[in-house]
Amino acid sequence: MLGELLTKDTVRLNVKVKNWEEAIRMGGQLLVQEDAVEQSYVEAMVRAVKELGPYIVIAPGFAMPHARAEDGVKKIAMSLLTLESPVAFGNPDNDPVAMVICLAAVDHTTHIKAMRELAVFLNDADKMRQIKSTREVNDILALIQV
Repeated sequence: MLGELLTKDTVRLNVKVKNWEEAIRMGGQLLVQEDAVEQSYVEAMVRAVKELGPYIVIAPGFAMPHARAEDGVKKIAMSLLTLESPVAFGNPDNDPVAMVICLAAVDHTTHIKAMRELAVFLNDADKMRQIKSTREVNDILALIQV
């Protein structure tokens, strides 16, 4: 499932951003371009961090912005950005963030399989090192398929 959601169109590497908000907006825009979400969903992801804090920084160097399905999700989708220079999201334990995966889920259950695969993927230190060092989207996609 992860390999179906993360594609050449939804993965960007070594992206230059000024701050956490720009990172979320860039990842969200990939979902808009895929017609997976409405622009309102991108705004909701940013608003969630502003209102609730950096709870989306779920591991050292890794953030997973998301919002509610009713905020404009059309279909399940993910985007992945690696950042040229890590940015602070305001999480003292897990900042700075170097990888952002935006998640759009249509309900509370559809995305569970993708989340399980993502958790296994993120816990593989070798794959994480490879992702951080690669410059080619195809290399990332090959890592996800394995």
